[in-house]
Amino acid sequence: MNLNLHFSIEQFLLHKAELCDAQDWDAYLELFDPDSEFHLPQWESEHRYVQDPNQGLSYIYYEDRSGLEDRVFRLRTGKSAASTPLPRTLHQISNLRVRALENEQFEARVVWHTLYARQGRQGSFFGHCTYLLRQDGEHFRIRRKHVVLLNDTIDSVLDFYHL
Repeated sequence: MNLNLHFSIEQFLLHKAELCDAQDWDAYLELFDPDSEFHLPQWESEHRYVQDPNQGLSYIYYEDRSGLEDRVFRLRTGKSAASTPLPRTLHQISNLRVRALENEQFEARVVWHTLYARQGRQGSFFGHCTYLLRQDGEHFRIRRKHVVLLNDTIDSVLDFYHL
């Protein structure tokens, strides 16, 4: 793997995290292809989670970017009571591994940890994430985001901005 390419992908993912923490939703959404998939599966057992969102339950599943756009619309218009007010978040990613695929696409796997604070409560979510990225000139676009949540309990609102 070319170190410059690895660095560019790392910077792209760090930028995505910064945009989410800054709640810059327009710029955040632009990182996703219009037909990009977003999947956060539920666990079937202690060590097995739903692989196919059409065959099992998911915490979040959007088959294209319009699902994220709808969530952003609901946040902006106050139609998401569970997310009002929005939490402050701090996204951390590490352990980046990149694999080149065909057609200028890449698989990027990371470990993530998000700390959040809202209405006097603090908490965190953590897990693994696999991105399918498409190179778009000097930049990248997200084709798929598959998140595995490792928390045993979810004791607050869980939404895309936590992941």
